[in-house]
Amino acid sequence: MNFSPDQIIHIITGFIIVLLSLSVHEWGHAYMADRLGDDTPRLQGRVTLDPRAHIDMIGTVLMPVIALMVNFAVIGWAKPVMINSRNLPKTADRAWVTIAGPAMNLVLALFAAVALGVAGHYSEGLARFARLVMQINVCLMFFNLLPVPPLDGSKFLMYWFGMSEEAYSSFARFGWIILLVLINIPQTQHLFLLGLNLAMLPFYAVASLL
Repeated sequence: MNFSPDQIIHIITGFIIVLLSLSVHEWGHAYMADRLGDDTPRLQGRVTLDPRAHIDMIGTVLMPVIALMVNFAVIGWAKPVMINSRNLPKTADRAWVTIAGPAMNLVLALFAAVALGVAGHYSEGLARFARLVMQINVCLMFFNLLPVPPLDGSKFLMYWFGMSEEAYSSFARFGWIILLVLINIPQTQHLFLLGLNLAMLPFYAVASLL
């Protein structure tokens, strides 16, 4: 597979953005848990923006690089932040910890949308970079909200739909298989891309207003 210099730059730039964005995502989980009274992430060194604390070789490196190489929507995850549910007895607190990760990608995507709108008037290069940051963070947010373990969206099966922890743990054992199957079925790929394109619309709308 031959890549042009521009494609190589795109892959490297995209990977750096993914690495930093996933680090912010996991920091969001860890920071929220820490603020709500669970010191487990802090004891494990996860309340940090240092990417080295969050890298998962498959989700942070392999999957995003492959997606960037084949020009598919960027999907990925980092090493999960562990919490002690005894320190977070309220379901609402655990839900806040879960949503904090995707919320960080939402914030980054919104900042990038604003930057895209402003940079579009002055620099095509900066506009392309801002667009890539926006697209990658919307992809990461959307992907991580899918209701399949180990993704964040699956946790809401417990928090909002009453699934027991035992049932969730049993379901989670098959999460990787389900996820890999869904990623490789053309029909679900089309549904994912359709949902992703719809999720992108508000961010492009923000950029167009500036």
